[in-house]
Amino acid sequence: MGCAALHIDLDAIAANWRALASKSAQGVETGAVVKANAYGLGVERVSRALADAGARKFFVAIAEEGAALRAALGPGPEIYVFSGHMVGDTGLISDLGLIPMLNSLDQATRHFEASPGQPLGLQLDTGMNRLGMEPLEWAAVRDILLPEGPKMVMSHLACADEPSHEMNALQLAQFRELTHGIDAPRSLSATGGILLGTDFHFDITRPGIGLYGGLPFEDAKPVVRLTLPVIQTRDLERGETVGYGNVWRAGRASRIATVSSGYADGILRAMSGKARLYDGQTACPITGRISMDLICADITDLPEIPNDLDIMCDLQGIDQLAKAAGTIGYEILTSLGTRYSRHYAGGAE
Repeated sequence: MGCAALHIDLDAIAANWRALASKSAQGVETGAVVKANAYGLGVERVSRALADAGARKFFVAIAEEGAALRAALGPGPEIYVFSGHMVGDTGLISDLGLIPMLNSLDQATRHFEASPGQPLGLQLDTGMNRLGMEPLEWAAVRDILLPEGPKMVMSHLACADEPSHEMNALQLAQFRELTHGIDAPRSLSATGGILLGTDFHFDITRPGIGLYGGLPFEDAKPVVRLTLPVIQTRDLERGETVGYGNVWRAGRASRIATVSSGYADGILRAMSGKARLYDGQTACPITGRISMDLICADITDLPEIPNDLDIMCDLQGIDQLAKAAGTIGYEILTSLGTRYSRHYAGGAE
C-alpha cells in the first residue's frame, strides 16, 4: 500500500478540550475552533467528538465551513463565522442559522438588509489590525448594534503565545474599555489567552491549536501520528549520494529507505536534513532533500527493514516538525495532504 496513514486520536482531542475548559474561570463557557477542516484533521469526526465532550459553540473561518459543520452537527450547536457576513453568504447564514461575527459597518448593513432578525455577533479590533471594527467605528455604531442583542462580542489577541509581551495587557485594557457596560457575552481568548489567566477569559473562550496537541498548550495530549510506508530500500557504499542536488553523502556504508510522502502531502521541503523518521524509539535521519512524493531516510542502525516509519509520533510532534521547518505547528497540521488515509480512534461514530 503506497498511501501513508494519518492516525487521529479523537479521545485526545476531547481530553484537551476538557483540560482547557477546566483552566477557564468559573462560569466561563468553552467553545471550539474547527476552522480549516478542524485544522486539517476532519471537521465531521472532530466536531462530533468535541460536541460529545460538551462543546456547544463552534467557530469557523467562512460560511462554507459553517455549512459543512452544520451538516456534521445538525441543529442545536451555535456556529460562529469569523469572516462575518460576506457578499454571497446570505443563503447559508439564513438557511443554516450561522452566526456571522460582523467586522464592519458595511457587513452590519448587509446583515440587517439581507437577514433581518437573524442572530449576529460583533468583532472588535483591539490592536491586531486584521479583522473587526476599529474603536472610532465601534463608537459610531455601538448604540445601534447593541440593541440587536449580539450573541457575542469578541476580539483576538496578537501575542498570546508570548505571556510577557506588552501587547497582551494593551489589548486587554482596550477590550475592557470598548465593551464596558455591555450585556452581551464577551470573548477575547483562544488557547494562548486561556493560558494567560482568568483576567483574559470573560464569558466565552475559543481554544483552537491546543485541542489538536499544539503549543502553547504544553500539557496537551498528542493527537496525531503519521505513518509512511517504505517503498524501497537500497545499500550504499561510502561516498554515494542521495536525492536531488547530491546534498547528502554517505559517510559510511549505509542502508537507505525511500518512503511514500513528500511536500505535496504537507511534509515541508524545509525539513530536509533536520527532521527524522522513527521506527519505534529509534530515530532515522532524513537523507537528502524531501521531494514531492518521496522521502529518504538512513535506516542503517535498524536490525530489520521496517514496513513503515513514523514522521509524527510521541517523539516528534507537530511543534518539533515545525521547528525543523522554521514554521509553526498550525502550518504543519493544516498542510496535511489529501492523499493520506485518515484513521480515527475513539469518539462516537
